[in-house]
Amino acid sequence: MAKADRTAAIAEIADQFRESGAAVLTEYRGLTVAQLSQLRNSIREHATYAVVKNTLTEKAAQEAGITAFDGHFQGPSAIAFVTGDPVEAAKGLRDFAKANPLLVIKAGVLDGKPLTTEEITKLADLESREVLLAKMAGAMKGSLTKAAYLFAAPLSQTARVVDALRQKREAEGPATEAPAAEATTDVAEGGDES
Repeated sequence: MAKADRTAAIAEIADQFRESGAAVLTEYRGLTVAQLSQLRNSIREHATYAVVKNTLTEKAAQEAGITAFDGHFQGPSAIAFVTGDPVEAAKGLRDFAKANPLLVIKAGVLDGKPLTTEEITKLADLESREVLLAKMAGAMKGSLTKAAYLFAAPLSQTARVVDALRQKREAEGPATEAPAAEATTDVAEGGDES
């Protein structure tokens, strides 16, 4: 490869690292072209999967400031450059690796932070962003409903008490006047009360 072509290839790969929110380095030794096409199609919405040359990619990673792949560029390598949801891309890679054990996930990087194989698996075990947002919205809705009920409870209790008093008065019938008390003479007026 000519020096100008090498420089252009390194710059292009470095740009892909910079534009991606995450990247996952894999080894694909033993996989067929059809299997690689199947993998590309399964993660297409969230990532692009490219077979790369180790020396060029290692230099491009260094140029982009990524150290997560240092020491991992051995054997036939390919990188998934994640531009969409990293959880869904990790799930696609994990599921494909389960079905095709020849795909080996070596390392990854997410928002500039290195990821081990185990961390990529944990990332794949997370629920998607949409599911997590829906759960959060449901929890918030439940909290708001509880708050509205608690604020309305004193008003409804007051209304029930007033209604109960009204019903009690209606059940007792019309109010009757108590008989007038018998006139008593006041001692000061000269009456004798003994």
